[in-house]
Formats: sequence, structure tokens, C-alpha cells
Amino acid sequence: MITHPLAEIFGFPANNLSNRAEHYRNNHLCPYNNKVPSCTKSKAKDPLGVCCVFSNGKIAITCPVRFREDWIVISDAAKFIFPSGTRWVALPEIRLHDGDGQSAGNIDYVLVAYDDKGQIIDFGAVEVQSVYISGNIRRPFEHYMEDRVNRAQMEWKGMFVRADYLSSSRKRLIPQIIYKGKIINAWKKKTAIVLHENFYKTLPILPTVEPENAEVAWLIYGLDLDPATNQYHLVHRETVYTGYQASLDKITIPPIGEIDEFINLLQNKLDEKLSEDMPLDEAVSLKDILSS
Repeated sequence: MITHPLAEIFGFPANNLSNRAEHYRNNHLCPYNNKVPSCTKSKAKDPLGVCCVFSNGKIAITCPVRFREDWIVISDAAKFIFPSGTRWVALPEIRLHDGDGQSAGNIDYVLVAYDDKGQIIDFGAVEVQSVYISGNIRRPFEHYMEDRVNRAQMEWKGMFVRADYLSSSRKRLIPQIIYKGKIINAWKKKTAIVLHENFYKTLPILPTVEPENAEVAWLIYGLDLDPATNQYHLVHRETVYTGYQASLDKITIPPIGEIDEFINLLQNKLDEKLSEDMPLDEAVSLKDILSS
């Protein structure tokens, strides 16, 4: 039974109090290839070392660095972007500009293929998307860190956090696909989008194409708990191959409801407003008329 929102703290479950887990926690280290050895989430000097949370009984990856475990997302992306046997390197955080010289944002990773002379022959983009959370995760995190032995199975009675998938898609995922993705697609280059499985499940079902015709690959990963080490490991679940525009339309264009339902809603609101503004005796009279 899940009694608190902390799924991983500095790379380990709360009830993993092994010497290795405590080494990472005591030194505020990141086991997942952060740009520096330490965890730098939120604050460099006082990092919020929560990699994943429990939300509605399911795990959610809240730190994009968590996807760097063993760099499998990068090698999987390379399999989509390049033919087998291609020599490539991954370049992180590459600034992308539009035709007017304005920034379209940073690409998380650009995979660059090169020839014997070190000249670029191809490239593709990789975007990694974790999930926002609503609620204060620092409070249970600090409470746990103060006394890990006695609070490993703590029952957190404060506000529970939840994964905010809607904000994550509207404020992060969709803008990335629109602004950066449109430029990459116009250049006829491929994009790999890395998501946790529980995030991907909140998206509409995307129209798929054959892998050789795909412009975008959605690389979907889960976390499996290894009971021998009591540690989660990143596992590739599936790859969904799509076109660029078709997937963008599916995500950004909502199903169109019936206009009559909206007009009825407006009529009800209007009736309420008119009733509020009328004298009581007239409002009662109008109600009687409408009900007759």
C-alpha cells in the first residue's frame, strides 16, 4: 500500500536503506548521469532529490534526468534516426533558431552522424519530457530525509501530490512539437520524443505509420522494480511511429462537441442571471411561466 508520494529519492525507493542508497542520499548525488555528479534539481545547494512520485497509485517520472539511465533512450533514438552501423554522437542542449533569428528553444539532444573525415552527414532531434506535479513535494521529501530509518514507510498526512499531465502536455510537450518540431520537420529530419508510459497513456491514440515512413518516433518507457536490489530500472516498453502533422493535429485539435449543448449551457446561465437581476416576485413569476 502506498502511504506517501516519494517513489524515488536520489535514485532509490524510500525503503531502500542500503549502503549504496545512503551514499547517494548523504552526498546528494545523482545516479542517472546528471551534467555534474550532484543532483541539481530545483536548487544546486539544496536539491530536491525526488526522481519520481506516486500519483493515484502509479509512478510518474518528474525529473528529465531520470531518463538518462544507461543512456538507453539515446541509443534507441539513434536506431530510429540513423541506419544501422552509422557513427554518431549525442550533443546536448543545442539552441535552435527560426528564420528570423529568434530562439525556438533548446533541443534536448541532437544526434549527429559523421563520416570518416568527421564531417556531418545527417542529424536528428531527441526531446525528453518528464511530468509536472501539483502539490508540494519538498515537504514530504524533507520530512523523510530528516529520519530515513523511521520514516521509510511513513504515512504522509499532508497534501498528496499528483502528476499534472494536462499542464505537462499543454505547456511543454505541445509547444515543443509545434515550435521546434515544425522546423526540424521542414528540414526533413527525424524527431524522437521520450515519454514515460503513464504520460503517454494520457494522450489521444495517435495515427501510426510504418517505421520507414515515420517522421516522429514516440519512445515509451516504464520503470520496473528489481526485487534483488530494490531499485527501479528504466525499460523500453514500445515505440510508436507517426507522421509529424498527423500526430500534432491529433494532440492539439480537440473533439468537437455539439453546439446545442453549449447553447443550452449559455441559456441556463442567462436564465440564472436574469432571475438574479429581477425583483423576487417577477423572478418567481418568470419561473412559473417557464415551467408551465
